[in-house]
Formats: sequence, C-alpha cells, structure tokens
Amino acid sequence: MSVLRPQRSDRQPGAGDPDLVDVLASQADRAAFGTLYRRYLDRVYGYSFYLLGDHHDAEDVTERTFLAALAAIGTFRDEGASFRSWLFRIAHNQVANALRSRGRRPAASLDTVDEPASSADPATAVTAADEARALRRALDTLPTDRRQVLVLRFVDGLSAREIGAVLGRSEGAVRVLQHRALRELGTVLESGRPRPAV
Repeated sequence: MSVLRPQRSDRQPGAGDPDLVDVLASQADRAAFGTLYRRYLDRVYGYSFYLLGDHHDAEDVTERTFLAALAAIGTFRDEGASFRSWLFRIAHNQVANALRSRGRRPAASLDTVDEPASSADPATAVTAADEARALRRALDTLPTDRRQVLVLRFVDGLSAREIGAVLGRSEGAVRVLQHRALRELGTVLESGRPRPAV
C-alpha cells in the first residue's frame, strides 16, 4: 500500500533547524508566526486526524496546538530539538487531552469517514478507498504509542530523533516501536481481521 510512505525530512543530520529564521522572526513579531502556521497546518491536522479519526476533533486539536505554540513561541530555543518536533510535542499533548476527554463522550468510528473524491478510474478509486479504510482499521488496533510512531514517521515525515522528542523517548526506543508497529500492522493486514489494541 502506498498510504504509509515516509516523507523526506527537510532536516539533514547536523544541520540547523530550517525553521529557525521564521521562529526568530515570530519571537520578535507574533504576526510572523503565520509563515510557520501555513507551513505546518496540514501536517498537524493530518497527525491529529489519524489519531482521533474525527474531522471536528482534529480541527479543534489543530487550533489549540497553534494557539499554544503562538503563546509559547518566545520560550523555544534551538538546543538540539527542531521547531517541528517542538510543535508536534504540543500537538501530541493536545491529542492526549482530546483522547482523555473522549472517554466522557461517545466517539465515531473511522469507518464512517468519507474518502476524498478522485478523478481517477472509479474502480481504482474504490480499491484505493477500501485499502485506506482497511489500513485505518488496522492502525486503530495498534497500541497508541505504536500508532503515533507510524503516523509521525510515515504521514508527517519526522525522523526517529524528532519522534523521540515528541514522545519523550530515545531514538532507539522509537526505532524499536516503529519496527514492532510495522510488523504488527503487517500481520493484521495479512490476516484481514483487526485485533483490539492492548
């Protein structure tokens, strides 16, 4: 399936944070934060949606993430962690808050989400939509930490080091989680029947 494909990281090992110029501008003038907002809006929303499975909840989490980031932009320091990992750490905390509050209200299944319309051949579009639903169902069976690692890596394109900064784990632990998650996801997809998360 082509849905989980790593995106290129725009940060080379040893290179400075490519967002640093925009961060510094935002620290001097909050209006400059719009550049960072536009750059990461889709990624933060996608991360939130993959983990929450609900467009409205993902929009709320995305909004709260950027409001919190704007409020705290003055505290960001280029000390090894990229702005991107700092921002996704905020998003991670907002998703965790949303999941905690979800326990107090019923949640809709990812299966109810409509697939985007495509101009491709209808048979191809139906097959792709079925594969995407199967993948979402399989992802939903994974434990939260494994699902988050896969989404951050393959949807948002973060490196193992950046994911470690987001989740508060070592780079090695992230690699182990990713390996286990991919192996478990493969097993679930091959069997054709999702197992509940542990």
